[in-house]
Amino acid sequence: MSETAGGEMGKNSPLISEFETEEQEAGHTRWLKAKVAAALRDSRPAVAHEDVMAEAEAIVATSESRTDR
Repeated sequence: MSETAGGEMGKNSPLISEFETEEQEAGHTRWLKAKVAAALRDSRPAVAHEDVMAEAEAIVATSESRTDR
């Protein structure tokens, strides 16, 4: 979200906002809030950062070994 020096939200500045219109920003904000709410409702157990990184590194290594052929 863009924010001006006075704290006013929604005023898009090309120096602050990556959105071209306030409608794009509002749509993204709605999407993000829905994703965060869904994540907070998720009752699955948390996964340790180290476990996630190990899995990601294994995926990258597999991908790289396939492209080296």
